[in-house]
Amino acid sequence: MALKEDKNENKTVFTTSKEVTVAASFEEMNLKEDLLRGIYSYGYELPSAVQSRAITQILKGRDVIAQAQSGTGKTATFSISILQVIDTAVRETQALVLSPTRELAIQIQNVLLALGQYQNVQSHACIGGTNIGEDIRKLDHGQHVISGTPGRVADMIRRRNLRTRNIKMLVLDEADELLNRGFREQIYDVYRYLPPGTQVVVVSATLPYDVLELTTKFMTDPVRILVKRDELTLDGLKQYFIAVEKEEWKFDTLCDLYDTLTITQAVIFCNTRRKVDWLAEKMREANFTVSSMHGDMPQKERDAIMGEFRQGNSRVLLCTDIWARGIDVQQVSLVINYDLPPNRENYIHRIGRSGRFGRKGVAINFVTAEDVRILRDIEQYYSTQIDEMPMNIADLI
Repeated sequence: MALKEDKNENKTVFTTSKEVTVAASFEEMNLKEDLLRGIYSYGYELPSAVQSRAITQILKGRDVIAQAQSGTGKTATFSISILQVIDTAVRETQALVLSPTRELAIQIQNVLLALGQYQNVQSHACIGGTNIGEDIRKLDHGQHVISGTPGRVADMIRRRNLRTRNIKMLVLDEADELLNRGFREQIYDVYRYLPPGTQVVVVSATLPYDVLELTTKFMTDPVRILVKRDELTLDGLKQYFIAVEKEEWKFDTLCDLYDTLTITQAVIFCNTRRKVDWLAEKMREANFTVSSMHGDMPQKERDAIMGEFRQGNSRVLLCTDIWARGIDVQQVSLVINYDLPPNRENYIHRIGRSGRFGRKGVAINFVTAEDVRILRDIEQYYSTQIDEMPMNIADLI
């Protein structure tokens, strides 16, 4: 594993493996005809940077660590690879994708079904907060691919409803979050039930040093497809801060901002569930139309809120970091960090919601005196500059 620590800047530098080649088109990857049809129907014409490098390596059977920023087609990278290697004639689980949030697991399942629409692929989202009986029924029916959250997947394996004997590939999506405390043990729990020699694919926007060290425990000579940290701030995204003297002035600042801007769709992040509920109530009292979502809500309610937002029926979504990981809503032009994230690595997941695939977007950070240190830390960590918001912000969105 090529890891070098730059002591002066206290940054870890990762390098891409020498054997990685670039496929200029999906045809060059020698994919199944039905899969190619699915890819083109989905709207892809040419592979993105990560797809053109990672898919070929995964299809060679190598363990792969792929790091690329949000919105670059990471989900399709492993979905296309899975759909190429599974045998749909065998009604057994052959690939397993673990994600840190239920929403992301559902989205991955939807991508798999869309890309695999001409292959008769059976895929099920195995997630917490849903009826266990439904999971058992679906698993007993036979599923080629399971996309799920670690806790529920581990539970289904222990109950022997999810049979692992035919699993060829394990994918860890948003690996930094998955391998943080909390999910680490559950992943080990799942991994020990998998057949020896199961191929492991790790994808994420950020890969801290300790996560890469951890992956050595269950990856064999992995191919690395990595971008340097200072390339992780998305091109086309404008980042600003608004200095807010006191916490209690943030709400008035938000109202002023709202009056100034014509917003197609926006996401507003708070750090706690309580703050989301409080802010949603305050905004509704002030006659703003908003949706809100956090992990305390029942899964059905969260699905309905996401659906409304995706369809454009709701223009503003208030949420905690549960939404920050990989949810693809194309129209989001503005992200507001009402609170700066306590974990600097979540910053890129939050602002990565705007400007996906080169779409322009704006991120605005509310910064109190206590937050200045966090803002500077984020700037240094991502080698980026976050300027004070100009007066003519309306012209920039």
